[in-house]
Amino acid sequence: MSSAITILHADLDSFYASVEQRDNPQLRGRPVIVGAGVVLAASYEAKRRGVRTAMGGAVARRLCPQAVVVSPRMSAYSEASRAVFEIFADTSPLVEGLSIDEAFLDVRGLQRIAGPPLDIAVRLRRQVLERVGLPITVGVARTKFLAKVASALAKPDGLLVVPPGGELALLHLLPVERLWGVGPATAAKLHDHGITSVGEVARIAEPALVALVGRAAGRKLHALAHNRDPRPVKVGVRRRSMGTQHALGRRRRSPEELDAVLVGIVDRIARRLRAAHRVCRTVVLRLRFHDFTRATRSHTLPHATQQTEPILATARALLATVMPTVARQGLTLLGISLTNLEDASDVQLVFAFERRHAIDEALDSVRDRFGTTAITRAVLLGREQSQPVPLLPD
Repeated sequence: MSSAITILHADLDSFYASVEQRDNPQLRGRPVIVGAGVVLAASYEAKRRGVRTAMGGAVARRLCPQAVVVSPRMSAYSEASRAVFEIFADTSPLVEGLSIDEAFLDVRGLQRIAGPPLDIAVRLRRQVLERVGLPITVGVARTKFLAKVASALAKPDGLLVVPPGGELALLHLLPVERLWGVGPATAAKLHDHGITSVGEVARIAEPALVALVGRAAGRKLHALAHNRDPRPVKVGVRRRSMGTQHALGRRRRSPEELDAVLVGIVDRIARRLRAAHRVCRTVVLRLRFHDFTRATRSHTLPHATQQTEPILATARALLATVMPTVARQGLTLLGISLTNLEDASDVQLVFAFERRHAIDEALDSVRDRFGTTAITRAVLLGREQSQPVPLLPD
């Protein structure tokens, strides 16, 4: 691992909410919630009152009754993301996008032409603010792990550089939840043994940690607690999944309404799959119920596909398996993810229904030319269509 601090983790602050505040001056300085049925994003003014992403809209409004609730505008967020990533690309040739609003940048070798990492980070933040109008936080460190930790500590709208000599002093003071891979279950196991800080994890021998949390997790946590993270910034990494979810609100939906929502989701995501020249092997159904519990169901197809009909048939079958639970508990969110993605050119596609494939291509062509609403399935006519929200890549 290099001794130089060359890795930047750049993360836009409350991205969706910040775009809304940027575009509407009346929202600046006020608590803003994006999404009514479920919170897709919250401004820091709302977060200070306890509002969190993925929280139910009704709960969020009780916590922050003065919040302004706005509908998501995915096209505006996509445009802002593209503008920010252009700045990333201007900053360094080594950029690894993590999601629509964050990325790692490796700035090694740029000191002669761009200055030290601190100067590069300062310039990056200024350019994002001046050219895109959004606040962004940057963490700088030797490893991807610590750079991401640094940006989280510097939020909102901050900058933190972790020098090589001060890494463990900073890291060991943090709670164990800051370690990648420590979720509620692992944290509970560590807490049960009196382990609450990263420093306490670092003082445990690796075999003892493996015995406590398992082989893979134990090795990973032991390495991260000592800031050992050899992963490089990877350029051109293609996403392993793509997905879309719909917030349904608290109103009970009939099976016919849920099917219409599912059809709309699959239509859009299959079109995105073909536009990206990818194929999928696995369809994943994602659900959230009225009591905020979640469930997933998945099915792997016998052959990779990019056709709408087999994806839709699989999604419908998965939804049918959980309809008794949906009928009892009600559904507030419905989503579909396509995983095990591969490049279409690398896979021998099996088109059992050539006519269906031709129809997909024809529909894509018309929608590309005349807009996404130029052709609509009859089942979707006259129905309320909630705003789709792309799932973040895994």
